[in-house]
Amino acid sequence: MNKKPLILFDPFPRTKEMVFTADVEKELNDMSDLVTHFGKRAPESIVEQSLPDVEIIIGQTDMPKERLNRAPKLKAIINVKANWEPNIDYFEAQRRGIYVLSAAPAMAPAVAEACIGYAIALARGTMQNYKKFLRGSEKYGIAGNINAYTLFNSLVGFIGFGNLAQSLVPLLKPFNCKISVYDPWLSDRYLETQGVKAVNLDEVLSTNKFLFILTGVTSENEGFLNKEKLKLIGNDSSVILVSRAEVVDFDTFIDLAEKKFYRAAVDVFPEEPVPLDSQYRKESNILYTSHVAGALHSSYKNIRDMMMDDIRQILKNHPPTRLQRAEPRQAELRRDR
Repeated sequence: MNKKPLILFDPFPRTKEMVFTADVEKELNDMSDLVTHFGKRAPESIVEQSLPDVEIIIGQTDMPKERLNRAPKLKAIINVKANWEPNIDYFEAQRRGIYVLSAAPAMAPAVAEACIGYAIALARGTMQNYKKFLRGSEKYGIAGNINAYTLFNSLVGFIGFGNLAQSLVPLLKPFNCKISVYDPWLSDRYLETQGVKAVNLDEVLSTNKFLFILTGVTSENEGFLNKEKLKLIGNDSSVILVSRAEVVDFDTFIDLAEKKFYRAAVDVFPEEPVPLDSQYRKESNILYTSHVAGALHSSYKNIRDMMMDDIRQILKNHPPTRLQRAEPRQAELRRDR
């Protein structure tokens, strides 16, 4: 009788409800010797005991080169969040033929859908009209829409063209938008094949009525949208920040939005949860949400489906097809939380 492969399931901060439903548990138990730990990251003792035989690690377990050396059977590390943490030797994993995978593609559709909602709410002044209605100061018809504008036939800019942007493009197609993109990691020709126009940073900031900030944070781009760059954003444009707060000078971003240089929707913050006494918790022109854009039950189902598909592939010695593979240089530069 062949020995089952060992899988270490260490998904914190994902919970059992998110990634370890009964069907997942049953199938993993059927196909593997399963070691699980929930509520916090697995302790050193569990990880070290698993290393000699582990074939797949699911989670954000620390895997520097020294640990990879002690895991001769390891085939894949599956991060069930949508980020890359600097706790894996990505180059060594690639050298050894170990797949390092992220669930980022599973979250992108829900975030993209939220982006459309934020954009329309900002452009149409939905939040302001709601507040006026509660105060009894609302106006009807065109008088209540005097400062509104439409997403249809608009100029739209993306900063970053990863999973999220690629999920957002088809949702914008019915609106007949002209989309320009700044992404220094991608070639102009590649972006053109995706139906978007490659531009420099200053152009994407200054020429679009809608701006979606979709890039992850790295050691090279932290705070790159500083005051000088943010002031290039077109007057009264709608700016949607849903990727990582660290890519902008956050206090300046908020201050300019409060002063109505542009309209803003913000789903991510430098510190989460946001402290109860935070300056952001006040009457505001900004549409704030609490990092909820991708947090739907359907997103977690996508994670489970993609994870299980790729586990089946990997255990058959086939390449994974659903999750995103780490590119070592990009992954090691990332500064995700």
